[in-house]
Amino acid sequence: MKYLSILFVLIITTSTIAQSEDSLPYYIIPQYPETYTSGTVLARMMDGLGFRYYWSTEGLRPEDLNYKPSESGRTSAETIDHIYGLSNFILNNISSEKSSDKDEKLTFEEKRKRTLLNIQEASDIFKTTDDISSFDNDRFPFWNIINGPIADALWHCGQVVMLRRASGNPFNSEVSVFRGKIKE
Repeated sequence: MKYLSILFVLIITTSTIAQSEDSLPYYIIPQYPETYTSGTVLARMMDGLGFRYYWSTEGLRPEDLNYKPSESGRTSAETIDHIYGLSNFILNNISSEKSSDKDEKLTFEEKRKRTLLNIQEASDIFKTTDDISSFDNDRFPFWNIINGPIADALWHCGQVVMLRRASGNPFNSEVSVFRGKIKE
């Protein structure tokens, strides 16, 4: 009876962990839109970023987060902080609601979740946008968001993958970034 109780607790715990991980967006890339518009193309770019970010950060250990290849380089944790900041910057420049949590201390898991949710919200905004020039502002054109923080975040996801490999925790080889899902 004792073993059955332990087994039951393990099954429930495993199920709960799996459900909480699956509740984060971008375990798989969402279905692509039916039509090509400037908004849906940008949304797909954000979805690609979300998928890459999800899997580049999935299963990172404390030693991965603290890994630093050189004195002048960033740790994985610092790179993840930067990607989180980029996701906030993107969202603040396309959303009517502005957020600022610079002083808030977040765990890795909290930052990961918020980054994924920021990316998802940006994608949702883009999907419903017909005229992306509406995101231009008095400081810079929207083009700078594309070649700036969106491209930069993609770049840094690759760095996280490289750093995790160097710290002994390789990227999941079953992930297909081309298809946006786990290989069958």
